[in-house]
Amino acid sequence: MRVVLQRVRSSQVMVDGAVIGKIDRGLNLLVGIAQTDTEAELDWMAKKCLELRVFSSDGRFDQSVQDINGKILVVSQFTLYGDCRKGRRPSFDQAAAPDQAEQLYDQFVEKLRVSGLKIETGKFGAMMQVSIENDGPVTLILER
Repeated sequence: MRVVLQRVRSSQVMVDGAVIGKIDRGLNLLVGIAQTDTEAELDWMAKKCLELRVFSSDGRFDQSVQDINGKILVVSQFTLYGDCRKGRRPSFDQAAAPDQAEQLYDQFVEKLRVSGLKIETGKFGAMMQVSIENDGPVTLILER
């Protein structure tokens, strides 16, 4: 599982010209699911995203999204498993098949929702336009 975690002032996702998910201060999570991912990866990643201290109260990273009662926008992105080492076209051999990925993505979102924070999502498998106002910028790549 790979997640690109971005601290944001705001973020939104549109499908077919309509906003389907929108947050203000919090985290934008771009989520890629691998063929080998299990519930153990989902548990670890959800906990990491919720508890990682990337917000500042005194000039250093000392608060998590939970500490600030922030919001989270979760967007599926299989291209995080694009392998560009050979040729001119990415290979997605490591990415989970759509049915498996959607099921695990939905489980990941539910694990985040247990936190009680506002969790918004994109639409799995759709062509989406994601607007991200990165704060800092703070962008981290998490992998399990």
